[in-house]
Amino acid sequence: MGFRMGIVGLPNVGKSTLFNALTKTASAQAANFPFCTIEPNVGEVNVPDARLANLAQIANSANIIPARMTFVDIAGLVKGASQGEGLGNQFLANIRETDAIAHVVRCFEDGDVVHVSDHVDPIADADTIDTELMLADMESVEKRLQNIVRKVRGGDKEAVQQERLLRAALAALEQGKPARTVEVDPEDAKQWKMLQLLSTKPILYVCNVGESDAASGNSYSDAVAKMAAEQGNSHVIISAQIEEEISQLDDEEAEMFLSEMGLEEAGLDRLIRAGYALLALETYFTVGPKEARAWTIKQGTTAPQAAGVIHGDFERGFIRAETIAYDDFAALGGEAAAKEAGKMRAEGKSYVVQDGDVLHFLFNT
Repeated sequence: MGFRMGIVGLPNVGKSTLFNALTKTASAQAANFPFCTIEPNVGEVNVPDARLANLAQIANSANIIPARMTFVDIAGLVKGASQGEGLGNQFLANIRETDAIAHVVRCFEDGDVVHVSDHVDPIADADTIDTELMLADMESVEKRLQNIVRKVRGGDKEAVQQERLLRAALAALEQGKPARTVEVDPEDAKQWKMLQLLSTKPILYVCNVGESDAASGNSYSDAVAKMAAEQGNSHVIISAQIEEEISQLDDEEAEMFLSEMGLEEAGLDRLIRAGYALLALETYFTVGPKEARAWTIKQGTTAPQAAGVIHGDFERGFIRAETIAYDDFAALGGEAAAKEAGKMRAEGKSYVVQDGDVLHFLFNT
């Protein structure tokens, strides 16, 4: 299991530059004019995790297979997009298919790069996008309410539940609040998710700063950080230009470049960690002579469910999971030593997998 994150923002904030850096390709045209991204570019990237390489070295694994995540570069939205302005609703539909939103906001001054509003104001830019998502949701909710009237009158239980949730969403939207602010009971969670409202998507604000501000940010990114905290969302500071330059270097050159810039790591690593935290994701490992592999799961996933990420038969026939914590596996030098030291545990169906667990599943075929 990975996740799909849509990169959104106003035109010319650095979305495509960031996408190019993330995927180490030039497949997304980065040009100094609005709407240079006509179709959403999709790229898969490896999730960097030093633990995986260490496990592979200890187990002498022939192959290393990291976890993957998908980024979707979505064309620049503008004010009025929900009403068809700019490139309109087709790109709102692209957002609907993502798990989370990486909202790139411009936090740099550059007279050579045109700003769609002729001035840099990341808070106003964020508000423009948020408003368009909420307006699109409002239109969607109103249409759905009209379409289920007959079913509700007929006493259809699912329609009645759906109407109640739609009205709760509409009440929030009419007050200028995103649908994510609605408190949803656990028994309604599945139906709520099926509504696929744009403003329920968790948001990671990506503050795109100039090279000189990459290490500590600036007043613009400080304002975004405050806004994100107030919303219960996250933020990360990145210089898309630096990231694109790094993506063209080999590992040793990239490390030297980062050191010269006063950066401890690439922005990609920070972005992925922030994305993982935003969606409550974590990683477990399977390790052997053939391969060392990382798997992405939701926090709170049970052992059978984690097994099902590999193959449905593993979950259906689950017997137990032989479990070693990463720290024990690494410190003791492998599975055999960990088992001898009593650090391998046999966990059953109720076990909740922890980040970094090294697992071996036993199952009935």
